[in-house]
Amino acid sequence: MHILWGILGILFLLLVAFLFSNNKRRINWRTVLLSLFFELLFAVLVLLWEPGRTALQWFSSLVQRVIDYANEGIQFLFGSLIQPNNTIFALQVLPVIIFLGALIGILYYLRVIPWIIQIVGGAVQKVLGTSRLESLSAVSTVFLGQSEAPLLIRPYVERLTQAELFQVMTSGFTSVAGSTLVGYSLLGIPLPYLLAASIMTAPAALCIGKLMFPETEEPLNGAAVRMEKDVESANILDAAAAGTLSGLKLAVNVGALLLAFISVIGLINGILSGIGGLFHHPGLSLQLLLGYLFAPVAWIVGVPWSDAVTAGGFIGEKIAVNEFVAYTAFAPVMPHLTAKTAVIVTFALCGFANFSSIAIQIGTFGGLASGRRGDVARLGVKALFAGTLANLLNAAIAGMLIH
Repeated sequence: MHILWGILGILFLLLVAFLFSNNKRRINWRTVLLSLFFELLFAVLVLLWEPGRTALQWFSSLVQRVIDYANEGIQFLFGSLIQPNNTIFALQVLPVIIFLGALIGILYYLRVIPWIIQIVGGAVQKVLGTSRLESLSAVSTVFLGQSEAPLLIRPYVERLTQAELFQVMTSGFTSVAGSTLVGYSLLGIPLPYLLAASIMTAPAALCIGKLMFPETEEPLNGAAVRMEKDVESANILDAAAAGTLSGLKLAVNVGALLLAFISVIGLINGILSGIGGLFHHPGLSLQLLLGYLFAPVAWIVGVPWSDAVTAGGFIGEKIAVNEFVAYTAFAPVMPHLTAKTAVIVTFALCGFANFSSIAIQIGTFGGLASGRRGDVARLGVKALFAGTLANLLNAAIAGMLIH
């Protein structure tokens, strides 16, 4: 029953993507189906196959050990304010993002991350038949965020075809940055599932992206594409400092957005509760309204109907606000949900597909190539929809395999 439910959910999401395709006759079904196959294959390997699950647990424990080193700096700065059983988000979660920003800066300067992206991106291009730029962008979003990944193809943004630009945007909406992913885990979200979801976003984005916006032009020859190198950092210390500042900027943005949005949501809930009280429904809230709106979506991807309104509320909150706010609300509720629901919601929320991300991508691409700003704005809502479908596709697959 669980497998049949999952298959129906997958087929429904693919049908929706097909119906919104801008050129159904030009769809490369080989690329779409192979992307789906590798997404399913990876999910089976790390969620069902015991050696794969062991490997994922080992990798997540390795990542956790690296994260723990951030406590050295946190303890030094904040001392007795840090208590083992009392998590203060601003003091124990946001500083980890800064630490990881420095670490990613070092790995990028040493060419570790670019080397992995080049190797895997080249393999993706050959196997799936996607363009070099699409492949590099899809793979890079596993490590970097929607703002950082386009920097790798900076010289070629002006020459991207419309389909390539849409695919790069979709990969960005579907992805999460490595540093923010760790932030979700510190909220209490299981790190192995976050890592699995993060890696699955690459084939999911290619599957949905190439279904909704197939190529109709001639992409740039792959042999002419070279990734941008870090030529701005003088040495490894400079790279670490630059990464630290990038992490600081991200941490400040995350903290400020959470403060503002959670407060605004509280205000809206207060107003809705007052209105609901007039009609003998004092429990009326934004999450409840979003829950009823997105409950059918949650049910389609495998959430039992008893949890559908709750799960739908988190999915709606992620799209309307952002995934960090949704994960913050989801974390304390997660233990009270069924295991299947918890897994599905974890995968569904793991992506930057929200309305504020459209502005982020317009700013990112506009800064890299001002001539493409209009194209990005025009494609923004459709790419956001594609990213949301890709995240839900991951959730449907996870729900099918874990029950």
